Amino acid sequence: MTDKTGRRRFLKGAAAGVAAAPALAAPAIAQGRVRWRMVTTWPKNFPGVGIAAQRVADRIGAMSDGRLEIKLFAAGEFVPAFEVFDAVREGKAECGHDAPYYWIAKTRGSAFFASVPGGLTPQEQQGWVHYGGGQELWDELYAQFGLRAWLAGNAGMQMVGWFRKEMNSLDDFQGLKMRMAGLQSEVLSRLGVTTVNLPGGEIMPALQSGVIDAAEWGGPWMDLAFGFYKVAKYCYGPGVHEPGTAQSLLVNLEAYDALPRDLQEIVRFAAESETALLLSEFTAKNAVAMQTLINEHGVTMGQLPDEVLKRWFEISEEVVAETGNADPITKKIYESWSKFRAQSVAVAPYSTLGYMQSRNA
Repeated sequence: MTDKTGRRRFLKGAAAGVAAAPALAAPAIAQGRVRWRMVTTWPKNFPGVGIAAQRVADRIGAMSDGRLEIKLFAAGEFVPAFEVFDAVREGKAECGHDAPYYWIAKTRGSAFFASVPGGLTPQEQQGWVHYGGGQELWDELYAQFGLRAWLAGNAGMQMVGWFRKEMNSLDDFQGLKMRMAGLQSEVLSRLGVTTVNLPGGEIMPALQSGVIDAAEWGGPWMDLAFGFYKVAKYCYGPGVHEPGTAQSLLVNLEAYDALPRDLQEIVRFAAESETALLLSEFTAKNAVAMQTLINEHGVTMGQLPDEVLKRWFEISEEVVAETGNADPITKKIYESWSKFRAQSVAVAPYSTLGYMQSRNA
C-alpha cells in the first residue's frame, strides 16, 4: 500500500467516523459552550423584575466566561407569560424567570415560594428557603415536574393596589373587579371581589377599558412605570396580601444535570445573588417613585381601614391553611413554613419590627 493510498483510506475512514457519531443535542454547541433560552413572565426590560431577569442571564454569561450563554425572551416573545412553567418543563426553553405563585393551578405548594397572604417578609422568606428547610422542600415539589428553582429576586413589600375610588370599608369591596394573582385572589373573592389574573403587560389596557376597576401589581417603582396613576388616583398599602414577593429562576432539571459542576454552581449563585440585589434596588427606588406619584401626579396614598385589614388577615389564615392541606407534599411545605413564621412573629417585637415601631413613634 502506497502512502497516497493509505492517506485516502484514512481520510475516508475518518469521515465515516464523523458521520456515524451522534449529533450534539441542543443546546450544546462546539468548543464546550452551551446556549440556553430563558423565558420570562415579565414585559421586556420592565423596571425591577424584567431587568432582574436580564441581570441573571448576563451574570451567568460573565461568570462562566461565555461558556454558558443565555438568550432572554420576554413575555410573549417566545411563549406567553403564563406558559413559562410548561415551556421549561417540556424543554422548549432551558430556564425561566417567574413568580412561583403563578403556578398554583399545577401545584398549590408553589405559592409558598413566592408570597402568600399574611406571609413572610422578604428577609424571613430568604431565611426559610435558605436555612429553614424551604429549598429542600422546593426541590422535592418541583422534581415531580422535572424542574428545579432557586430564589432569584424579591420585589419587597407590595401595595394593596390601585383604585378608582376611595376604599373606606368592607362594603366598598363588594362587586369590585380587580386584577390579582396567587392565593390573594381567593382571599379577595371571599371579600366579595371578582378577581382577574392578568400578566403585567395586560393590566393597564384592562384598567383603561373598564374590564377591571382596580389593579395590583407591585410597588411604586413598577407601578409608576405602568402609569396606573393615569386611571386610578387612589393607592393603598401596605400589601398584606404580598408582604415580600419572591421571584425565581426556574430550570429544566435534565438540562441542568447535563452541565458540568462549576456551571451548575454558577447558575445557582447567579440566581440567589439577585435576590439581595433586587430587594435593595426596590428599597431605594420605591421611596423615590412614591414621592413622584404624590407630588407630580396627585396620587392619594393611604392605608386600608382597620376593619378591612383585620378581616383580610382572618380570611388569609383560612385560605393558607386550606392550601396547606391540598396534598401530602404541600402539607409538608405548609408545616415547615408555619413553624418558621411562628418563630419569626415571636422574635419580631425585639428585632426589626420593634426598632421600626420605636423609630416611627
